[in-house]
Amino acid sequence: MILNNLKILIDDIKEYKKLKLISEMIPIRERIRLFENKYNLSFENFEKKIKQQPEDFKLWDDYIEWKAYQNKFNEIKETINKVKNDKDITIT
Repeated sequence: MILNNLKILIDDIKEYKKLKLISEMIPIRERIRLFENKYNLSFENFEKKIKQQPEDFKLWDDYIEWKAYQNKFNEIKETINKVKNDKDITIT
């Protein structure tokens, strides 16, 4: 079947991109919640706490992992905001 008339709105593409990014965020957010529940702290408060006490490798392992999830989550959030404001969309 050949499509003679294909109409895709920029808003539809942006919405698709946002949904795809949100689907990436969900498991990352769940990992962040696991750390928040484990330590009963936000990432920022955990970071302050860990830097004030003697070195504990288990805590530092969790800190490194949590920080990576936090950074990726924030990166995706920024990308979603960019997609919302994009005027030009490229399809590859």
